[in-house]
Amino acid sequence: MSKIEDARKFYARLMAANAGSADPRLEAIFAEVPREAFLGPGPWTVIAGKGKITTPSADPVHVYQNVLVALDADKGINNGEPFLHAMWIGKLAPRPGEAVTHIGAGTGYYTALLARLVSPGPVTAFELEASLATLARKNLEAYGNVTVIHGDAVTASLPPSDIIYVNAGVAVPPAQWLKALNPGGRLVFPWRPAERVAFAVLVTRTANGFACDPFMGSWFIPCSGASVAGPTAKIPSRQQAARSRSLQLIADRAPDRTATAIFDDIWFSSREIKA
Repeated sequence: MSKIEDARKFYARLMAANAGSADPRLEAIFAEVPREAFLGPGPWTVIAGKGKITTPSADPVHVYQNVLVALDADKGINNGEPFLHAMWIGKLAPRPGEAVTHIGAGTGYYTALLARLVSPGPVTAFELEASLATLARKNLEAYGNVTVIHGDAVTASLPPSDIIYVNAGVAVPPAQWLKALNPGGRLVFPWRPAERVAFAVLVTRTANGFACDPFMGSWFIPCSGASVAGPTAKIPSRQQAARSRSLQLIADRAPDRTATAIFDDIWFSSREIKA
């Protein structure tokens, strides 16, 4: 086994172990999808806390660790933390044939992992930055079930989706994202309604409404057009946000005493929803 094959194999085991997923395919795809193919030519800039370091060489063995790799350092855009994405993907439990919408696809690395897991299901990848969308389109040419769109997923109509995977921080998810979820569909997004409130939230569309689970801390760069709450919003404290267990469309139901956060057309509630 070569050095790079050995590094990928160990990296994949780490990702699968951190995800805590029972799906053996998760380890397999992390081993098989070459991360370096989505990073541009090395050496690479790696984010280390508040600092940055450069890998000693362009040997791809350096990127098979739980490190953030810069894609556009000036704009703060990076390839994402592999441990975090492994956990998110494991929690979503993608199944073959499901339809995925990836918002904030960057250069396509995590899009590729999702595409492998749901194949032959379709994957629609939105990327707002033109240069990144161009790279993602090129990087994902070999993935026949992926369509890359250079566009704004906040204002665009999303296709019906079993999974919506959001990689940009939002104050509140647009109502259209919820409406795009198929029955049983899952939306995962970084919720950042305030500076000190930052959670990854899993929303599941059940027969009785939208259940939500703020399952871990999470920080992403802001989602253009959806990162600032309106002036009349009721912004939650960290404790209130953590107690949120469902989402409601205000058009369907007015906020009540269980509200933990209220925005223009969506509110969060502490009320649990049974599947």
